[in-house]
Amino acid sequence: MANGAGLRVGVVGCGYWGSKHVRVLHSLDSVDRVAVVDPNPERALQLSRNYPAMDSYTTLPEALPNLDAVIIATPPSTHRPLALMAIEAGVHVLVEKPLATTSADARMMLDAAQAKGVVLMVGHTFEYHSAVWKLREMVQNRELGELYYLDTARLNLGLYQNDCNVLFDLAPHDISILNYVLGAKPVSVKCWSSRHAHRQLEDVGYLRLRYENPDVIANVHVSWLDPCKVRRVTIVGSEKMVIFNDLATEERIKVHDKGVSERPDSGLDLTQPPMSYRYGDVVAPFLLVNEPLKLEDEHFLDCAISGMHPLTDGENGLAVVEVLEAAQRSAEQGRPVRLDEFAGGSVRPSAVGELL
Repeated sequence: MANGAGLRVGVVGCGYWGSKHVRVLHSLDSVDRVAVVDPNPERALQLSRNYPAMDSYTTLPEALPNLDAVIIATPPSTHRPLALMAIEAGVHVLVEKPLATTSADARMMLDAAQAKGVVLMVGHTFEYHSAVWKLREMVQNRELGELYYLDTARLNLGLYQNDCNVLFDLAPHDISILNYVLGAKPVSVKCWSSRHAHRQLEDVGYLRLRYENPDVIANVHVSWLDPCKVRRVTIVGSEKMVIFNDLATEERIKVHDKGVSERPDSGLDLTQPPMSYRYGDVVAPFLLVNEPLKLEDEHFLDCAISGMHPLTDGENGLAVVEVLEAAQRSAEQGRPVRLDEFAGGSVRPSAVGELL
C-alpha cells in the first residue's frame, strides 16, 4: 500500500473490459494510483489522454513491484499464467471471467492464492447487479411458486474472440447468474454447439443444466451469430413468471402474474380445453440503481484491504469453469456430463444412462 493512503492497482489488458476497469478505479477512494499493463503502447497512450497521472508498463513483471492489487482483463488463455505470476509476488488478483479455461488451472490458482494469503476473485459482474439480486430474492422466497424451468439467451452478431469459443466467452455470465439465483451448482450438463462463420471456434451453443436442489432444468443459449442482440433471463414458476431484460432502459425486471393448471374435468368434457389459464398483472419491482462493475471493483479492493472473503471468490469461479469444461466435453462426445467427473481435478467415468 502506497504510504498507507490507498492501494496501487494495475489493470492488465487495455481492451474493452480493461478500459472500463480503469475508468472505475479512478473513481474509487481506496485507490492511490492506477497503472495499466499492455504490450501495445498505443492502447495505454489512448487511455492516458483521459487519465494523465496513470502509470504504464508493457509487461506484468516490471509492474508488479509497484502494485498491491491487479485486475486481469486479458484473453482467457492468459489468465492462469498472469494470475500465478501476480499471486507469487504477493499481489491480490481479480480475474475477468472465465477464471480459467480448465478446472485444473482454476484449482492451481486457488491453491496458490491460499498459500500466499492473497485475495483471488473472479469478475462475475452480474452477481453485483441489483436485478439479479431481485431474481435471487424472488426464487429463494418462493414468490414464483414451484420452479418449472429457467431460460437464458445471450445473443449478438459478434464479437468473435481469438482464443475461446462462444461457450467460454458468453456462457460464464449466465451460468454465474443461474448458480447465484438458485443458490446451487448443477449436477450435470448437456451441450450442443456448432461452428458456422468460424472454422475453429464454435459460434453457437445450447446448454442444458440440471440442478438437484432445487430440482430444476435451466437452458442457456449463446451465439455470436444472431441478427438481434438479446440479454434475457426468464424464470417460470407455478405461481408467477419473471423476465430480466438487461437491454431495457427501464423496468428491467417484469413479474407476470400468469399461470396454467390442468382442469379437473378435462377428461370428461372434450369440448373444453384441457388446461386453465390465469392472466394477471405485470409488475416492475423497484430496483436499486447501481453500477455492477463499480461495486465489484470496490468489493475487491475492500477485501484486499480488510482481508474479507470475496463474494465471488475463486471457488465461485471454479464452479463456472467446471460447467464450461463439462459443456465442452458434452458437445464433443455427444452425451450428458456429470460435474463430479471433474471433482478433485481428476476425470472419472460418467454414470450410465441419460442424465438429462
